Amino acid sequence: MATEMNDPPPAISVVIPCRNERDHIEECLRSVLAQEVVPGGFEVIVADGMSDDGTREILEKLSQADPRLMIIDNPARVTACGMNVGIARARGQYVAIMGAHNRYASDYLKSSLAVSVETCADNVGGSMTCIGESLVGSRESLIQNAIAIAHHCQFSAGGARWHDPDYEGPADTVFGGFYRRKVFEEIGLFDESLVRNQDDELNFRLTRHGGLIWHSPRIKSWYYPRASLRALFRQYMQYGYWKVRVVQKHCKPASPRHLVPGSFVFCVIALPLLAVFNPAVLWIWLGLVSIYLCCNFTASFITAAHQEWIYLPILPLVFGCYHFGYGLGFLKGVIDFVILRRALSDRFTELTRSSV
Repeated sequence: MATEMNDPPPAISVVIPCRNERDHIEECLRSVLAQEVVPGGFEVIVADGMSDDGTREILEKLSQADPRLMIIDNPARVTACGMNVGIARARGQYVAIMGAHNRYASDYLKSSLAVSVETCADNVGGSMTCIGESLVGSRESLIQNAIAIAHHCQFSAGGARWHDPDYEGPADTVFGGFYRRKVFEEIGLFDESLVRNQDDELNFRLTRHGGLIWHSPRIKSWYYPRASLRALFRQYMQYGYWKVRVVQKHCKPASPRHLVPGSFVFCVIALPLLAVFNPAVLWIWLGLVSIYLCCNFTASFITAAHQEWIYLPILPLVFGCYHFGYGLGFLKGVIDFVILRRALSDRFTELTRSSV
C-alpha cells in the first residue's frame, strides 16, 4: 500500500535506491520505519532497480504493512537514476538519501533534521560505522571485519572526513545525505551518466555553488562492507574509474587526495620502464615502494593494535586493495575518458555488490 499523493505532504522524504538487496533490505527498512517521531512526519520511497533475487517480494510485504512505504521502479538499474526517480516522487521539504545496505539509529532522521536546522547546512550527514557480518569464525567474516576497520583508518581514506565517525564540522561530502529540497531545484539532480561517485559529484556542485555540507557524529548508521578482497578491489576500481569522469566534468578534483592513488600507481608502473633507459631510476622506484610498504605495515600494525591482532596479516592486503584498486581504476578512466574517449566496458558499469 502506498502513500496517497493527496495526503498532507510529510516534512521528510526518505529515498532509498536498491537492487538485489535480499539479505539486508528488510533490516534496513525496519530501522527506517521505526524512526522516532519527527515534526511533520516522513515518507519512505524505495526505487527498486528491477530486483530478481527476492528483494521485490520483501518490499511488497513491508509496503502492505506500512502505508508510509512506497515502491517505485528504476528500470535503468543505475543508482543515480533511482535517486532521481525517488526525488521526483518525494513530497517532503527535506530529502534523505539512504542506502539499502545500512541500518540506522532510531533517531537518524530526528538528528539529521536537528543538525540541519542548527547549522543551516544544505546537506548534512553523519557517522557510517562499518561492521562485519556475525558469521563467527568464518573466513568471510574475518575479511569483512578487516575491511570494516580499515575503512575508518586515515591511511585507507586519505584523510576523508566522512570516514571519521567522530568528526564534527564542514565536509566536502557525506554518506547518504539529508538535503534541503531547494538544493535539487537550484543545482539539479544526480548525474545519471555516473555509475559511481554520483553523490560526490553532486556535493562538489553544491560546494562550488556556495552550499554548506556538514558532518555530525550525532547522525548514526551502520554499513556492511564487501566480504572479499576481490569484491573490495573491484569496488574501488570503479570508484577510481568514475572519479576521472567527475574531474573531467568539473575540470578540477574536489580534493587533491583524489589524485594521489592514481599518481602513485602510475609511478609504480612507469618507473621500472624508464629504468631501462636510466638504471638510476630504479632506485627511485625502490624507494617509493619501500616507503609505501613501510606506511602500509605501520598502519596495519597500529590498526590491529587498536582492534585485534588476528587482523594483522589481512590488513596490508586490504589497504592494498583500497589504494591499488582506486589507482588502477583511475588510470583506466584517464585512458577511456581522456585519451581514447571510447565507450565504457561492462567491468566498470556493472555493480559490484558481491561477496565473491
